[in-house]
Amino acid sequence: MTDTLPVHVNRDRLHGLEVPNEVEVSGSFDVVLQNHGESVHVHLHLDDALSEVATLAANNHHVASDSTRRVTVDVSGSGPARGKLKVVTAYGATTRYVDVVLTEPEHEPRDITVDESLSKPQPRNTSSRSGTTDTDVSDLPLRPEIAVLGLGAVALVIAAVAALVLDNTVVVLGSLVVLAGVLVAVYQLVR
Repeated sequence: MTDTLPVHVNRDRLHGLEVPNEVEVSGSFDVVLQNHGESVHVHLHLDDALSEVATLAANNHHVASDSTRRVTVDVSGSGPARGKLKVVTAYGATTRYVDVVLTEPEHEPRDITVDESLSKPQPRNTSSRSGTTDTDVSDLPLRPEIAVLGLGAVALVIAAVAALVLDNTVVVLGSLVVLAGVLVAVYQLVR
């Protein structure tokens, strides 16, 4: 397979074209216009079948004398596909057709080597970039015991305020039950 299509212009005679009969590509490719003589305009055209999967930025290309010009054919579709590329000089006096065969790109197998170290637990990094320990401020939302302690503190404050404001025996006993629950939760977290 190739990623270029060589086109020789003016090699043997004025406005002469030499192109291969067929080119096989797996994706976008370059048409290399090699001019061996006087300056010339080269017209490139994709047929209907090829233009469904490929595009040219421009059709007409000026190639200065004794120079080379690359024209990219962008392939956006995937193969397999087949079509013709028409190459024209001298305003249609010289015309050649190239069969373009678009194939599926060959996928190279990607081997991933896995060694035994991945099966072992990795050590935790106990220090952050700033040099602090595992209880960095950025880790606080990730620790559920902080949330439990915060909710327990809120419950205690609400129970204490209710006991003081309402001055009712049942409310005081309820506050003591909330206090006992918070103490049990703290004990479970510390253990």
